[in-house]
Amino acid sequence: MARYKPVDTQPKFIAIDLAAQLLPGTLEHALHHLLEHAIDLTPFDARYRNDTTGAPAYAPGMLLRVVLFAYSRGLVSSRAIARACEDHVTFIALSGDSRPHFTTIAHFVSTLGDQIAPIFAAVLAVCDRQGLIGREMFAIDGVKLPSNASKHRSGTRADFERQAEKIERAAEAMLARHRAADAREMEPTLVAKDVARRERLVQDAAELRTWLTRHPDDRRGAKGAVRKSNRTDSESAKMATSKGVIQGYTGVATVDAIVDAQAHGVGAEQELLLAAVAATAPLRSPDTLITADAGYHSEANLRALAETQVPALIADGTMRKRDTRFATQDRYTTLPNPLLPKPFSMIPSRAPACVRPVSRSCQRRLKLHTSADRNCTLGGGPAQGGG
Repeated sequence: MARYKPVDTQPKFIAIDLAAQLLPGTLEHALHHLLEHAIDLTPFDARYRNDTTGAPAYAPGMLLRVVLFAYSRGLVSSRAIARACEDHVTFIALSGDSRPHFTTIAHFVSTLGDQIAPIFAAVLAVCDRQGLIGREMFAIDGVKLPSNASKHRSGTRADFERQAEKIERAAEAMLARHRAADAREMEPTLVAKDVARRERLVQDAAELRTWLTRHPDDRRGAKGAVRKSNRTDSESAKMATSKGVIQGYTGVATVDAIVDAQAHGVGAEQELLLAAVAATAPLRSPDTLITADAGYHSEANLRALAETQVPALIADGTMRKRDTRFATQDRYTTLPNPLLPKPFSMIPSRAPACVRPVSRSCQRRLKLHTSADRNCTLGGGPAQGGG
């Protein structure tokens, strides 16, 4: 039987050249060189007043190197970064084994202000040109953005035609009323009010007709279905969000660092995936993975990605039902409000009956209780409203 030398991963006391741990061609080596020699960090000197008194401060360049490298490794907690500076050899090399406390890191990050933005941008630009960051995975996601347009002005051409006809009929009725009012004595203020109202109706009808003339065709979705237009902002769309229905856009961002951002007047995210993937073509490598949530899942999208040989992971709508980690998610659903009245419930019996919340039953002669159903009594009185 073959024998091998043992691989010992137990803690050891080893003399380490920290500078040698920052290998050329790696992100950590680039961060060390840029923030030590290439980028001017003198504006940070104004943060400290310890020229003659006080303890020496941690060098801003060292803290920036540690924080930026931590971000590249998915560490976004000051405590986690401080632990890495004690345990991880690359972090120890970047920090010069200075082991900053997590409160020092937290205070430094929270007080950076506007100084950090140009430094981050410069470092990311250089590292990206060197191929040291990203391009391994692009995550695509979107958000609904409200537009400066009323959702009540959305509809299809048929909707707008009906609105125009309704307004025109109202204007004609107002005109007839005005003519009848002129034949008899009437207060001048009321006549002026009717005239202004009629003028507004005529103007609204004219605006509708003008819009219909300028837009002879309905908007169409990816599958050819008619999509509602908006007369104020024709590029926006009416879409459902967690906070209700809005008139707006779907903003889609492709993130590694942010490599693409678009706004579309479409509520369905499925139609936007391929456009976002196409925008990343100059940045992708053959091994770049595209990820997106279930909102972007469709058979057409999967087929197009397969045909173009783009590696992708797109969640489907039933993923959570198959994932054992979400097996108990029903326990977290919102419970009924105990302060609201409970609905009626049906009980099996020889004659159809319903039970109201206080457990009193009533015979039901009709399919639905109405105010006209005098045969059903609730609490000694006739039923009021539907059941």
